Amino acid sequence: MRRSTIRPLSGMGGYAVDPWQSVRRTAGTAAYGWLAALVTAFVSYLALRWVWVPIVVGVALCMAFIVMLMLLHRAAWIALLALVPGLFILVGAVQYAPEAALEVRGVRESVVIVADEATGKDGKNHRYTLRTADGEELTERLTYNGSAWAPEVGERLDVIRDPEGVVPMERADEVDAAGRLGGLGAGLAAWTLMAVLAGRRGHVRRRKGKTDSLLLSL
Repeated sequence: MRRSTIRPLSGMGGYAVDPWQSVRRTAGTAAYGWLAALVTAFVSYLALRWVWVPIVVGVALCMAFIVMLMLLHRAAWIALLALVPGLFILVGAVQYAPEAALEVRGVRESVVIVADEATGKDGKNHRYTLRTADGEELTERLTYNGSAWAPEVGERLDVIRDPEGVVPMERADEVDAAGRLGGLGAGLAAWTLMAVLAGRRGHVRRRKGKTDSLLLSL
């Protein structure tokens, strides 16, 4: 016997939608956002030497949250709003562990750039050879991807390097573990608020029967 796909109307003039189911969906979406950030941060801690690993994991988990938010909200445009806090979460979760490690055990050096082994298209993948104030040439190279604000040969920098050689060297003015954690927390707060608002609006849309098109829904 086939079940009817027609939803009954509630006594208030709309479709009957279980409010507790909407609450569970909202709570599950918000909890998943926090879980995604924690998993990404944990992977970053386990793979300090390979920064691309937590980036790949974090992007996949963040995109999954955005899809869940769209389904909860019953409209696709909310995905655009979720991208900005998602970027803060991704950067914070990926960068916190290595930058915290550099702050704890890193060695600060004042160096000068003596060579640049730029590779890639237009030479945007920079690998700088550094020399300390004592005249020692460091075996580790400082990397920089991009052309905007790229350091040049002869420029003096302060860097922090890991004496254990696990965490890649970073410019000292770019190491800010507390700032990464703050950005991560702000992003998660925004995601949580968006999940609550999306859950409420999605519940209203379901009661009105507006569940057809995610792309065209407003």
